[in-house]
Amino acid sequence: MALKGVRVVELAGLAPGPFCGMVLADFGAQVLRVDRVGSLGDVSQLARGKRSLVLDLKRAQGAAVLRRLCTRADVLLEPFRRGVMEKLQLGPEILLQENPKLIYARLSGFGQSGRFSRKAGHDINYLALSGVLSKIGRSGDNPYAPLNLLADFGGGGLMCALGILMALFERTRSGKGQVIDANM
Repeated sequence: MALKGVRVVELAGLAPGPFCGMVLADFGAQVLRVDRVGSLGDVSQLARGKRSLVLDLKRAQGAAVLRRLCTRADVLLEPFRRGVMEKLQLGPEILLQENPKLIYARLSGFGQSGRFSRKAGHDINYLALSGVLSKIGRSGDNPYAPLNLLADFGGGGLMCALGILMALFERTRSGKGQVIDANM
């Protein structure tokens, strides 16, 4: 278990974030998923190997608990659009100041910069905008939707996990955390 002892705080989100957290847990990381108040939690196989906690990050007490968790964590995995964590006073500037070794992994649809960064999207949108969707299927037929395997899992979740691993490796040299901006 190569990631034994690595502590990950995963904020609940759609498929790419939970997939990334599951990959890390599968290799031994201790993953704590933070669910939203009123949610049923993750009942899919993507919750495998994780513990969970319910917090209301819009309330001061919930945000304070997350900040305390992040002072002891190695990785924070957050799946929100640009500006959401900053609005909650939980952006990387604040959390990295409190824990300079933290790997702050941002996994969103369109990243933290650019004209689409504030837009929501789904796997099929990312594939269509990138041109990949037009390459899937038989010539002359409509493209086949490949579930959410390409953009969400391959392009987003798995690439984010790789970015986290690279940042953890770099931290062994520099002693410093960093921000990962992974997107579909």
